Amino acid sequence: MRKIQSFVRREGRITPGQKRALAELWPKYGISADTPADLDTLFGRHAPRTLEIGFGNGETLARLAEQQPEHDFIGIEVHRPGVGHLLQSLEQRGIKNVRIYNEDAVVVLEKCLPDNSIDRLLLFFPDPWHKKRHHKRRIVQPGFIKLVANKLKPGGILHMATDWEDYAEHMLAVMQASEEFSNCADSGRYSPKPGYRPVTKFELRGRRLGHGVWDLLFVRRPSE
Repeated sequence: MRKIQSFVRREGRITPGQKRALAELWPKYGISADTPADLDTLFGRHAPRTLEIGFGNGETLARLAEQQPEHDFIGIEVHRPGVGHLLQSLEQRGIKNVRIYNEDAVVVLEKCLPDNSIDRLLLFFPDPWHKKRHHKRRIVQPGFIKLVANKLKPGGILHMATDWEDYAEHMLAVMQASEEFSNCADSGRYSPKPGYRPVTKFELRGRRLGHGVWDLLFVRRPSE
């Protein structure tokens, strides 16, 4: 669906604690991207499920999972230091309702997650690729949104946020053109920040730079 990647795979510095977490905790929380997932088996129950794409260091994902123990959470992140950080946090806080993919989100959506299996999908502060020649790398493109629509249940929510105004405008244009989604706000408008979304480090950085923050919430239309 997408040959051009929306990320640069940099390993970055892994701390000793993150390295230990990756070695010892991955078998408990990690999901292999080699086979389709049976989510009820993975979590040992049937519950509402939230997927976060590009969770960074995992603080938002861990906080949501801690606050909503009746829900299951799946995180996707390509960078191992962030995965290690989240694993440490899950262990320290005794959080059990999270599973993790260390893989490209498109690979996971295409090959691993069943259709109509996700109740809410979060995409917070993805790389804006702000130079015009790099806009083709932005993850929010029509093909990606169609793939997301397949994984969300009818009535499921896609929640995106960005601190780059031109990316917000791009996201809104792509979503308004989608036949699979309806805007939770009025057509052509952004949504107020929901209370469940924590303020992220990227949001704080954006505020320091004088950026605004735009939330977009769209609901998956019923299948015809």
